[in-house]
Amino acid sequence: MIQKLKIESFKSLEKVEVELGQVNVFVGANGSGKSNLLEALGVLSAAADGKVNDLALLQRGVRPGVPKLYKSAFPTKAGGGSSASTHIRFEAWSGKVEYAVSLNNPLEDPSPAWRFKHELWQDGARKLVGTSPAKRSAEKLVAANPENGLAALRAVTLMADDPALLLLKALQSFVIYSPTTPVLRGIAQENQPRHPLGLSGGQLPDAVRELLLSGADSPHAKMVAQEALGLIEWAKHFGSAPASSMPLSPAAAASPRVIKFTDRFMREGRNVLSGYDASEGALFILFLAVLAAHSRSPQLLAVDNADHGLNPRLARSLISKFCGWVTNNPEKRQFLLTTHNPLVLDGLPLQDDRVRLFTVARTSTGRTVVRRVDIQKLVEKAKGGWTLSRLWVAGDLGGVPNV
Repeated sequence: MIQKLKIESFKSLEKVEVELGQVNVFVGANGSGKSNLLEALGVLSAAADGKVNDLALLQRGVRPGVPKLYKSAFPTKAGGGSSASTHIRFEAWSGKVEYAVSLNNPLEDPSPAWRFKHELWQDGARKLVGTSPAKRSAEKLVAANPENGLAALRAVTLMADDPALLLLKALQSFVIYSPTTPVLRGIAQENQPRHPLGLSGGQLPDAVRELLLSGADSPHAKMVAQEALGLIEWAKHFGSAPASSMPLSPAAAASPRVIKFTDRFMREGRNVLSGYDASEGALFILFLAVLAAHSRSPQLLAVDNADHGLNPRLARSLISKFCGWVTNNPEKRQFLLTTHNPLVLDGLPLQDDRVRLFTVARTSTGRTVVRRVDIQKLVEKAKGGWTLSRLWVAGDLGGVPNV
């Protein structure tokens, strides 16, 4: 897993360093830089995979941007305009393993792909890749294309259990999910498909079916499915079925398979609902269950707006269950989540160091700062009945708009 992430000169993140756990929740005002943090990791992911261009970024859920928008443009200390440098820098660590890259692109007339200015991949004293413009020139690597990273090429020579390779593969797997209700329902097309779920929630019926089938061999998958059902209080069963077998309106542009719910309150014969008719909250519960327990979920991933369509009390219960789904999974995964729902905070088991809460805010000069919430400093207020949600809304944690 990624233990530490460092970002320099990317959008509002002029210089940010974050020590990550297994489940990481980021709260902050709109425009504070939460999505910038996720997208910075997306750019690093593309670099670890050897190419940083619009296609590579879109595949990871990152909004492509020109260098003028990607590179921080804060005024210099002297106040005489902003830096003309076009380079952005990212670093990630896991134990002794480090992967770092700086990328540049002309502000005027930019290239389709960013160029690798520096790239470093090492495990302690063992340096696997260490490049710079001077070294590329000396080793005649410029002709080999500076828009290609070398770590992705070097990776094919390593053993599958090499710690250096494990870090690189985790970075390469990173994607940002931003589920939307029409796609979850199956009435809108998924524009960023992948397995098991598209980045907007597409393929949910197939993914749910696979999750339920895997429960025969995986006690963890079976437990997650049962607990997910328990969060949908009106449902007796859930699964998926061919759209042709479901009571769907002819106007519904359904996918070949759709989510199927059995309502426990309605009478037999009229108690079957599709994802088209069910609540969006129920669909989002299944979405998170799949990401937490499906064998093909990415090793490193983010969910932007993790309170999607949820009642506050349901959001609190879901995040509590979700943290257990992730931390108890034999297949280790690492999540970054953003939220605006205060009740999500009350569901976080922050006594477990694997679960971490961060506030994201902008300074008086517009720079994004990311701070981990120190629970030990809040113990006395907690004894007085103050919940994390109350403390956040009251401004005691930071990460709230100054309005």
